Amino acid sequence: MAAPAPADFRTRLQDWLPKLVLAPSFAVTILFVYGFIIFTIFLSFTGSKMLPKFDTWVGWANYHRLFSLPEWNIALKNIAIFASLYIIICTAIGLMLAIFLDQKIRGEGGLRPIYLYPMALSFIVTGTAWKWFLDPGIGLENVMHQWGWESFSFNWIKSNTMAIYTIVIAAVWQTSGFVMAMFLAGLRGIDNEILKAAQIDGASNWQLYRRIVIPLLRPAFLSAFVILSHLAIKSYDLVIALTNGGPGRATAMPATFMYSYTFTRNEMGVGAASAVIMLMTIAAIMVPYLYAELKEKK
Repeated sequence: MAAPAPADFRTRLQDWLPKLVLAPSFAVTILFVYGFIIFTIFLSFTGSKMLPKFDTWVGWANYHRLFSLPEWNIALKNIAIFASLYIIICTAIGLMLAIFLDQKIRGEGGLRPIYLYPMALSFIVTGTAWKWFLDPGIGLENVMHQWGWESFSFNWIKSNTMAIYTIVIAAVWQTSGFVMAMFLAGLRGIDNEILKAAQIDGASNWQLYRRIVIPLLRPAFLSAFVILSHLAIKSYDLVIALTNGGPGRATAMPATFMYSYTFTRNEMGVGAASAVIMLMTIAAIMVPYLYAELKEKK
């Protein structure tokens, strides 16, 4: 058999080289992402405590116990409040900032980095900074008292009923600029001829945005919803840095519940079950979005 020609060998090498380079990363991703997802699902059906127990199969018992725990129900209530306010406020502020910057105002190049700067910080840094700012002893309330406003009170971070809203404030501050960038990209992608035609027909600015611009931003709205939902469901570091789930369980989230039951209370099976519920929630948001995107491309 004749040896392959150098040109054929070079062509085959060019075809296989990217695959060989990406193969280790692909294998690591398969193992440490999807492999551990399957492992977590398996653990949720076992009686694992401090360590995994592969020979103790309990079926759906961990899930039944999970939804009977008061801590889990509190976490679900908190995530419902946090996620709904976080998504709505971030979307509204991001849209307003994007419309503001889309007016071709002077200094836009300087304002954009200012709005986007919080997203460059980690949630740990954001939580720590807002914890200092909201602490009545050293933060805003203390400063106002030093300025002579003795009646000023802002102790939400110490209140069982209001602490959850401090999480919303910090999260909105960090993410609104990123949502603004998404909407601004959508606004800059709208055909100006459509807007000019509507203006010639006598449409006011309010009608222009309500009937043309905002409907055309539907992909940006959908993308913002998916990203914000994902960030809300897996929120852990911001909560730990800002309130540590307190006072009491006032700001406990499913992510903090999962960590507590898995690594602190040595209830690995229940913790794995809570992680699976979080995964299913994210999947329920992501799968329809990906399906719609792929269907639209086809």
